[in-house]
Amino acid sequence: MSNSAVTSSPSMWGDDPRSPSGDARGVRGRPTISDAIYFVVLALAAVYCLKTYPDSMDYYERIILVATVPMLVWMGWLWRPLRTMTIVISLVALFAIWLYSPDGNLANGDINRAETVFFLKYLISSQSAILWMCALFVLATVMYWIGMASPTAAWIGSGLTWAAVYAGSIGLLVRWREGHLLGPDIGHIPVSNLYEVFVLFALMTALFYLYYERRYATRALGGFVLLVVSSVVVFLLWYSFTRDAHQIQPLVPALKSWWMKIHVPANFIGYGTFALSAMVGFAYLIKENGETTSWAKLSPVFILGVLLCAEPLIFSSGKFSATWMLYFGISAIIVGLIMAFRRPIAQRLPDLEILDDIMYRAIAVGFAFFTIATILGALWAADAWGTYWQWDPKETWALIVWLNYAAWLHMRFMKGLRGTFSAYWALVGLLVTSFAFLGVNMFLSGLHSYGEL
Repeated sequence: MSNSAVTSSPSMWGDDPRSPSGDARGVRGRPTISDAIYFVVLALAAVYCLKTYPDSMDYYERIILVATVPMLVWMGWLWRPLRTMTIVISLVALFAIWLYSPDGNLANGDINRAETVFFLKYLISSQSAILWMCALFVLATVMYWIGMASPTAAWIGSGLTWAAVYAGSIGLLVRWREGHLLGPDIGHIPVSNLYEVFVLFALMTALFYLYYERRYATRALGGFVLLVVSSVVVFLLWYSFTRDAHQIQPLVPALKSWWMKIHVPANFIGYGTFALSAMVGFAYLIKENGETTSWAKLSPVFILGVLLCAEPLIFSSGKFSATWMLYFGISAIIVGLIMAFRRPIAQRLPDLEILDDIMYRAIAVGFAFFTIATILGALWAADAWGTYWQWDPKETWALIVWLNYAAWLHMRFMKGLRGTFSAYWALVGLLVTSFAFLGVNMFLSGLHSYGEL
């Protein structure tokens, strides 16, 4: 898609961009009757859940459920497609819950029906839906890169990404219900282990990308951002098939807290947007160096790309090196191909100013949520361990991540940081964030050691 796409005509998205009900890209406008209807539907759904599953929620969980309603309404007002997504995945998840209920009573259910009911077995049980998510993300990545030459393929890539987000979201919701069907002490919100949070990470990264894709009317960044998501898919598939990580297990005592339900999602909004900003930074450097013939000038970009590819191999610490050596080789080749074909790729990317703006907005959103998550984590630590901060390795590296992006934003606001240096910084930030996310759990022991592989 050419750079002129960012000023495309209103017909691309249907509505007039100046319409008071919302612009042509599905973003904020004045509240309408549809917003009110959406609020009523969500409120009724919350009331139904409170009446149907009273024994599955404690006092704090009920508060979180009620607070979720106005939050989703507000988010749906900010970005209209989110309303459709919320309604569709809720209806499909309810359909799955109904299929688990042999007598039609949603309060009851039989987990064994996952192997006998067609839709559950092949489509919308948690594991089936998440596997569909994985396949769709990989296909979307391929189509986005083909879309560099064919706009139709890029459009298909966007559709596949949306389908993957729907499938993964349905999978997490159904997994939540499946846990309760396994036993009263097993059910929990599916953000408690490495498998579940990697699904959440993939969904957050893709969803924020889709927002910026529509906001700036360009699909040229999809191939870059989906590379990170596809890497997550590789890990999920390896982790699931070699460790049976998809099996739902009871929570360890340290995670039996309602703080987890708000701390972890906030954290992974931060992780997802930081990953997004890094890949936009990579695209920025490709765009900027599209015409250069000096490989010496390109070498820092290549080295950073290879280091990001090598992180899983480093984190493996010899446990699964064969798998991740292959991953590293393929990933390094992909980075090399992007560098080799930088000229035609750069011609398809949006203007540098747009890439810089997306990078900034992604980091700003991620920093806000990561700050909230860090505060919530401190409160959780005080509740669980009697102190807000103990300089545990995970806490220390979380602080390093926070300081890194705080410095990035400070330099932008105070010193006008823009362009090449900020893009390199965003890429380095992903290295730091990745180590805080996984490396600490691999190499450093501490109070968060329950996250080890």
